[in-house]
Amino acid sequence: MQEVQAELGLSVTEAARRAQIVGATIATISELGYHKTSFAKIKERAGLSSTRIISYHFTNKAGLMQAVVTTATGMKDKFLEERIQGTTDRAGLLRGYIESEIAFLGSYPELVRVMVEMASSGSDAEGWFMSAPMVEEFRTGRLERQLKQGQHEGAFGDFAADVMALSIAQAIDGVAAKFAADPKLDLERYGRELADLFVKATAS
Repeated sequence: MQEVQAELGLSVTEAARRAQIVGATIATISELGYHKTSFAKIKERAGLSSTRIISYHFTNKAGLMQAVVTTATGMKDKFLEERIQGTTDRAGLLRGYIESEIAFLGSYPELVRVMVEMASSGSDAEGWFMSAPMVEEFRTGRLERQLKQGQHEGAFGDFAADVMALSIAQAIDGVAAKFAADPKLDLERYGRELADLFVKATAS
């Protein structure tokens, strides 16, 4: 994040203000949903004197939503990378991915809700048109490519990679919905069991 801010030529104060606005936007979307989130609500949550401050830093809603999506996906990427660091075999990477996705539900429930909301933002003409496609790419696209690469290397068996990627994503979505209804859910167990299931399903 600091590298990006430096490339944009932002001062420390400007970077802090942008981060404050993005954080308030994430919190507002998480609480109210995407379509009920307005500059006025964000201004109120961030404690800003005017919505013009948001426009100054992000120009319009599309610019702000782009920052929200890139921030959320960036944080999730970092979380996943830290948990699978040092793993090189395909089965281990798949297991780490699934277990990390489930762990992320408990560690960052606010970001999970935001990404779900951003995936359904396509009907908003003022929003960032790439929000939904980018979230979907993050949800299944990269996993599908990893599965195909594993098949090419002989680490995975013969299956439709797009169907498998979607199945894994939907299984994770199911745990997310169950966790939202029951915060006491044993996420570690669910992550382990799902990883076992899909490692077996993809084995060569």
